[in-house]
This record gives sequence, C-alpha cells and structure tokens, in this order.
Amino acid sequence: MSEITKEQIRQPENLVYTKTKLLTDKALSYCPGCGHGTAHRIVMEVIEELNAQSETIGIAPVGCSVLAYEFMNIDMQQAAHGRAPALATAVKRLMPEKLVFTYQGDGDLAAIGTAETIHACNRGENITIIFINNGIYGMTGGQMAPTTLPNMKASTCPYGRDVVTMGNPLKMTELVAQLPGVRYVTRQSVHTPGNVRKTKKAIRKAFDMQKENKGLTFVEIVSNCNSGWKMTPIQSNKWMEENMFPFYPLGDIKVDGQLVK
Repeated sequence: MSEITKEQIRQPENLVYTKTKLLTDKALSYCPGCGHGTAHRIVMEVIEELNAQSETIGIAPVGCSVLAYEFMNIDMQQAAHGRAPALATAVKRLMPEKLVFTYQGDGDLAAIGTAETIHACNRGENITIIFINNGIYGMTGGQMAPTTLPNMKASTCPYGRDVVTMGNPLKMTELVAQLPGVRYVTRQSVHTPGNVRKTKKAIRKAFDMQKENKGLTFVEIVSNCNSGWKMTPIQSNKWMEENMFPFYPLGDIKVDGQLVK
C-alpha cells in the first residue's frame, strides 16, 4: 500500500473535520486547557449547521468570555455585568424571528445576574441561556463564586468554603428548572469527546426549541478553571470529575416542560 501524501490528506473527500467558519481567526484569550474554547466551537458549529449565521444574535457577558464577540463570527451585543438575560429579552422581543442566546459564566449569571436570570426564566422568554460553571471567578483572580463547592479553596476562602458562614453553593440549573416558563434544562460538560458530542446535541435541541417558540431553554456546561484552581489541565479535569460532577450531576433536568425524575 502506497504512503498517503499530505496533499491527498488535504483533499475535500479525505477531510474528517474542519474548523467552523463561524469562529474567527483571532487567537482565543482563554487559558490553555480551559473549556471555553471548546464551548465556543460547538455553539458556532450548531449555528452553522442550522444555516443561521445571519439570523443569530449572541449576548456577550462580563467575565472570562467578555471578548466572545471577537471569536464568534455572528452579530453580538455586549451586556453590562449580569444583565445578559435582560438584554436578550429586549433583542428577542424586538426581533422575534432571530435566534438569541446568552453565553455567561457563573459569576455573571449566578451572582450579580441572579435577578435577571431568575426573572427571564420565570417569564419564559423565548431565548437560550448557555451557562459555563467552573465554580470560581476565573477572570478576576479566583475568588469564591456562588457555585464554589463546600470546602473548595479560592482566593477569598483560602481555607475552603465554610457553608456555615459563607452559605451553600447555588444550584442555578435545578433552581430555574422549577419555573414553568423554562422548557428545557440540561447540564453537560466538554472535557471528553463523548461529552462534547452530548453537549453539542443539547445546544442543538435548545436552539431548535427556541425556533419552535417553546420558551426559555437553559444549557449548563460544567467546566474546569485550571488556572483558578491552581492545577494543570489534566489535573483539573480529573478534579472536576471527582468533585464537581457529584455535586453538579450531568444530564437532562427538564425536557419539554417536564422535570426528569
């Protein structure tokens, strides 16, 4: 059997995978090993597969993904810290034919943006919220977030989160699932190829339901923060599996308006 040349590999019929055209060529600003880059990619892949580039409007938050508009080749709006669901509500009501999503971290969505998140979900706004949960404030120095686990260390709780004085972690996904306006709620991850496929399928379902005017859809992605957790990417993924997933279990929580038992 003859050796396959590089030129043959580059032929269209031999291509297994190519980068979506909806990601710009600008280098990602995320730490090596962070899940944000993978999450960006699959969101853009779904939009490309839906042929919805010109019909989609994304809302960029304040946090690690504050510059999402530099990486996503779609129409984007920048929201004040925590206000992405409010801005998405306005955009969707003014242009109901558009596919509208927010892309928010836990500090943005579950701390300063708690009210906007809860009320948009309670109203059942026909938008999609994509929620990246790494249990820490990654951008500003690794402070404790509402999602920080019990006994988990952060720069503002160096001895670990004490639930007696600091409260329990806030499970936003389970919380919003109780609201009647929310139609689809799921928690996924992007740390393995198999999980990436499941997350992509979940995002596609969320967008499809929005296009069918079924109400608010909510996709949480549990991710690592190897720099904030002071670990290597491999160590952080293992720590996430051993500690984050038992507290934030993966899987569907609400489908078509019905809680999954």
